[in-house]
Amino acid sequence: MTRVALLRHYPTDWNGEHRLQGQVDRPLTSAAEDALRALRLPDDLAAVRVISSTLHRAIQTARLLGREPSTDPRLMEVAWGDWEGCRAEDLQADPSSGFMPTGEMPWDMRPPGGESRKDAWARTRPALAEIADDPAPALIVTHKALMRVILQIAHDHQSAPEIKRGRLYPLTLREDGRPVAPGPVMRLVAREREAQK
Repeated sequence: MTRVALLRHYPTDWNGEHRLQGQVDRPLTSAAEDALRALRLPDDLAAVRVISSTLHRAIQTARLLGREPSTDPRLMEVAWGDWEGCRAEDLQADPSSGFMPTGEMPWDMRPPGGESRKDAWARTRPALAEIADDPAPALIVTHKALMRVILQIAHDHQSAPEIKRGRLYPLTLREDGRPVAPGPVMRLVAREREAQK
């Protein structure tokens, strides 16, 4: 079994505009870059291997925390298809869109031209199994909806924790890639605070 922690990338302009990004490759905002430069990984994770989605917002997040990640396209965000670039509130206001908040979407509901959470799990599980081939702990820098999928599995489809920025979500991977034993949520550490001690 391999210990890992999940970290959500920091914000892009589309996050600020409440647009669904999915697999559209938006970079971090300058404010997000500045925020990350003021943070570091906690000591327990300072030397672990880092794997990220191939989308720039995840790679930039890892790099600004001082780590060069290996990348895997199977760790990309859930594809929202035709909904990518749209604001959730606009889709929700249009009954013909079929949209519903991600926390309420059935496991196998597929957005037009996109993928369901079940689809996302099918492509992600082999990547997690490969990560689990190495017993060394790892940090996975990825995306909110995909993290929700992984954490839902780890929590046996029960209520998973809310995913916040600057938080690390530890869990253990079995050899088959299935996440189990979620641990207490951790935080990124402020560099300034450390310098003052």
